[in-house]
Amino acid sequence: MSVLVFGRSGQLASDLQHVAAARGIALTALGRNEIDICDRDALLRAIDAVKPQALINAAAYTNVDGAESDEAAAFRLNETAPQAMAQAAHHARLPFLHVSTDQVFEGTKKGAYTEADATNPVNLYGRSKLAGELAVAAANPEASIVRVSWVWGPSADNFVKKLLQWASVRDELSIVNDQYGRPTYSPALADALLTMATMPHRPHGLIHYAGGDAMTRSDQARAVLAASRTHGGPFAHVKDVPTSAFPTPAARPLNAELDVSKAHALGFKLPLFADSLSDCVAAIVKGLPR
Repeated sequence: MSVLVFGRSGQLASDLQHVAAARGIALTALGRNEIDICDRDALLRAIDAVKPQALINAAAYTNVDGAESDEAAAFRLNETAPQAMAQAAHHARLPFLHVSTDQVFEGTKKGAYTEADATNPVNLYGRSKLAGELAVAAANPEASIVRVSWVWGPSADNFVKKLLQWASVRDELSIVNDQYGRPTYSPALADALLTMATMPHRPHGLIHYAGGDAMTRSDQARAVLAASRTHGGPFAHVKDVPTSAFPTPAARPLNAELDVSKAHALGFKLPLFADSLSDCVAAIVKGLPR
């Protein structure tokens, strides 16, 4: 199996490369310095050179607050580029998987959001990602659009790594207790995407893939810090605060929980947060400056 991934150094792209190597899947990852991901012809040339059997888009503008003042870049990477990829995949008759986000929802629903629920982003990042979803679906009806939530893991920056960095210099951390979601382990997500890309009857359209359990940010933080203390890493006490205590350029959906029934029915493993926490935190702690 050969897979071409757009994106090279980000969290998900890094884990796709690691998981593919472990599974014996030939994977080529191209970063933005190697290819213009908004140029359909350049993408087709890359496909012709690599001759993959599936394409995965792991490239995106992910700075939620930064997008508020950088609209052009956010839409270029989150709408224009995925559209060009979807067009290239459709032309080449290859499976295409595009990664989206829980932030296409406004976060006011009671209960988890399903693939059928109406979207209504509360920030520009979410609007750019929703525009990307719509562009991909229009350009390539057979594409798979995978919405994910609260991605974390050993690669790149994420909430778990930031927590441990904050705890290295502070005894108490104020963490919001009214944001709710499903922490999603990035290597598990990478594994699911590679499996989906190689399925003979790959699901088309929207699919939610996220962790097996939902929690608040503050509960997530407590679990992370307890695991860190077990491994001799930094520890801090968590103080519950509302989101309103931390004004940010971009609003956040308070309820970002994705309903993962469809993914479960398709046979995808949805790991619990605790399942990967100890080993991942141990690896992060080992890499922290002393």
